[in-house]
Amino acid sequence: MATKDPTAVERANLLNMAKLSIKGLIESALSFGRTLDSDYPPLQQFFVVMEHCLKHGLKVRKSFLSYNKTIWGPLELVEKLYPEAEEIGASVRDLPGLKTPLGRARAWLRLALMQKKMADYLRCLIIQRDLLSEFYEYHALMMEEEGAVIVGLLVGLNVIDANLCVKGEDLDSQVGVIDFSMYLKNEEDIGNKERNVQIAAILDQKNYVEELNRQLNSTVSSLHSRVDSLEKSNTKLIEELAIAKNNIIKLQEENHQLRSENKLILMKTQQHLEVTKVDVETELQTYKHSRQGLDEMYNEARRQLRDESQLRQDVENELAVQVSMKHEIELAMKLLEKDIHEKQDTLIGLRQQLEEVKAINIEMYQKLQGSEDGLKEKNEIIARLEEKTNKITAAMRQLEQSDNDLLTQTRTIAMSLVKCASSDTQDQYKLVKDISF
Repeated sequence: MATKDPTAVERANLLNMAKLSIKGLIESALSFGRTLDSDYPPLQQFFVVMEHCLKHGLKVRKSFLSYNKTIWGPLELVEKLYPEAEEIGASVRDLPGLKTPLGRARAWLRLALMQKKMADYLRCLIIQRDLLSEFYEYHALMMEEEGAVIVGLLVGLNVIDANLCVKGEDLDSQVGVIDFSMYLKNEEDIGNKERNVQIAAILDQKNYVEELNRQLNSTVSSLHSRVDSLEKSNTKLIEELAIAKNNIIKLQEENHQLRSENKLILMKTQQHLEVTKVDVETELQTYKHSRQGLDEMYNEARRQLRDESQLRQDVENELAVQVSMKHEIELAMKLLEKDIHEKQDTLIGLRQQLEEVKAINIEMYQKLQGSEDGLKEKNEIIARLEEKTNKITAAMRQLEQSDNDLLTQTRTIAMSLVKCASSDTQDQYKLVKDISF
């Protein structure tokens, strides 16, 4: 008869124990109907079985003082493979009182169960067999198919709600021994279990009724307090209603008084409006007459503006003609430069004479204001001034005749020069007349 591989038998035994432990835990938890705590026996046995499964085939790691064989190493590796497991690893390392790696591993298993992520964490671990080979032998349960089967069974634990107190529990010194008596059932155990279930159901009903009674008592007391507050508020409202009625009576009296005053104000306002209406009609008539005059002034101004615009257009046209003639005049100025200088000297002398005449005229005008007797003498002086002006005019005519001789050669240029000379002469005439007057 062929002998079986001892490691295969060990893996099969651990697999069967894991199946029984997980199945019993799920059935008992569903029948218990409550959140599981650390003292629940099937839950304690489940952690013991999982600890044995994780320890199977674990390599011995040498240290300075002794040989170390712990499951905390592969569990700590989960943080690198599954980012969401970083929180659970940090929580385990921050727990006070945990001194050994085995205690941290036990705390890690309990926190993973409460998070309902144990199956996910271990699945990502058994997939990376090349990393697990650093911690386990090749024939270990976590390296074979049995490990994948156990991870699949752990998915069923997600229906269990557990509330485990890890912080105050001594996980370092616990002894992990499997209690097989929990899985060997007889008729008495089955009957005791049913009775325990019934007793637990009755206790649950009792606790529910007591809780309901407490809630009802608190509701009744709150209703009594609300009734008292409503009665107080009702009394306050009645007092406020009486005050409001008194205020309404006062407001009605004030309203009646205000209406009578409003009528008087309305009558005065109507009289004022009638007077104002008459004044407005008078002002309207005045405005109409003034507006008619303004319209006439506007039409006259508009006509003058039109005439001025036409005159400006004519001046602009004439200016354009003069600009076109400017180039020809510049050529003529070069030829007649010497003659112009002579004329300028003559004009300077004439202007000096005019200034003298102006000074004499101003002096005579001042004497005229002082005395009417000297009027005849001033008239004689004015006559002499007119004779002198006639002489100046004759001299200017002689100059114009000499200019005509020169302008016969360049007729076009001479015409422009004659206009300039005539304009200067007219200014002088105007100046002389102004002085005479």
